[in-house]
Amino acid sequence: MKISVIGCGYLGAVHAATLASMGHTVAGIDVDPARAEQLAGGRAPFFEPGLDELLRDGRATGRLSFSTDFADAAGAQIHFLCVGTPQSKTSDGADLSYLVSATKSLLPHLRRGAAVVGKSTVPVGTVDRLGRMLAARPDVLLGWNPEFLRQGTAVKDTLVPDRLVYGVHGGKEGAFGRRSDGTQGPARGVTAVLDAVYEPLLRAGIPRLVCNFATAELIKSASNAYLATKVSFINAMSELCDAAGADVTELSEAMGMDPRIGNRYLHAGLGFGGGCLPKDIRSFRAQAQALEVRSVDDWMGVVDSINLGQRARTAEVARELCGGLIAGRTVTVLGAAFKPDTDDIRDSPALDVALRLASAGAHVTVTDPKAINNSWMRYPQLRFEASAMRALEGAELVLLLTEWAEYRELSPATVGQLVRRRTMLDARNVLDAAAWQAEGWTVRGLGTRAAPVGGHVSAGWPRPAG
Repeated sequence: MKISVIGCGYLGAVHAATLASMGHTVAGIDVDPARAEQLAGGRAPFFEPGLDELLRDGRATGRLSFSTDFADAAGAQIHFLCVGTPQSKTSDGADLSYLVSATKSLLPHLRRGAAVVGKSTVPVGTVDRLGRMLAARPDVLLGWNPEFLRQGTAVKDTLVPDRLVYGVHGGKEGAFGRRSDGTQGPARGVTAVLDAVYEPLLRAGIPRLVCNFATAELIKSASNAYLATKVSFINAMSELCDAAGADVTELSEAMGMDPRIGNRYLHAGLGFGGGCLPKDIRSFRAQAQALEVRSVDDWMGVVDSINLGQRARTAEVARELCGGLIAGRTVTVLGAAFKPDTDDIRDSPALDVALRLASAGAHVTVTDPKAINNSWMRYPQLRFEASAMRALEGAELVLLLTEWAEYRELSPATVGQLVRRRTMLDARNVLDAAAWQAEGWTVRGLGTRAAPVGGHVSAGWPRPAG
């Protein structure tokens, strides 16, 4: 099947490459010439495990191409809209201008009977808006197929998804029922073409849900809102555990054994960031406000507030670990990306904390396996070091803020030979605190009973030079 993917950022590039790996002929279209050229050369403009290999394979087989010319989408049986929907600069709602612009540019190149199917995360009512744009083309089918990929595992999430969701006109009845005159409606056509696209996945037993447009538009946002709620809930519990002298890691382990709750996303730490979860819950809140659903509006406000509060809380714990004075201290931050296995620094909690400490007068060095270049270009006021070992030299305080595997596996004895003071703030609660303490480290987590060796953390801290 010939397919076009409109918008080749994170979502689009992964979707295009995985569709080509399924045997389809895919034309990726993007308005950024540099991005299109890089993808055409078999290299992703961002780090995502396994993606470069798929891009090279697609190029080698001739099934995958990228360009800036919408005419290259002509003749495709289905067009996937994967354009970004960032948070608006003037509100918490989603900015749909890129999606609208892409749809307008695609219109002249739609063949009769083609399907236009969105994958971007959008507010309720977006499909109706696009439907009005396509009103002059009643021969074109319209559907919505939300994505559920996660950065760092996006290729796997696309090739082996938890579920496939089709949003079609009239939902299940529109897709599987018949009109009064006995003919099949457009929803049946969208369902059939999506079934053809995902035939290898359906054959492998991946569940498929067919629903109406509004449900399809809400599913991704509702899912992210629930995940954000779990993260913020356990982070609120970590603060309670600190106040009560309890251990949030043990608390979350016990809670996660309850099958009604589960242990996924129930890990306390610095909180979430990135280009999706924060803006999606704010957009979800804006939708609730527009629909006058106050409970969801208030709920999302609390979730967002707790998440952002973890950053200020972490900076305050860092100050406490320095004896109450962070100015002049030499601090090493392990991690710049918003999560491991990506180079994405959008709304990175790690960089937020680093900036807070630098603003308070600390001498901050940030290291990361993949995100150094992105970080340096965005935050030139910080000092960056590609080598973790060099970044650790002379540190008075080390903060683990992005839980890359190489940081989790650091040797406390080896690192202890590099730093000036063996003090660690594990803001992701992933280290074996006992092993580090055995090497003379003061270790502090968020909501854990990990405590400094020998008593109060401020003991023995000299005033910084100068």
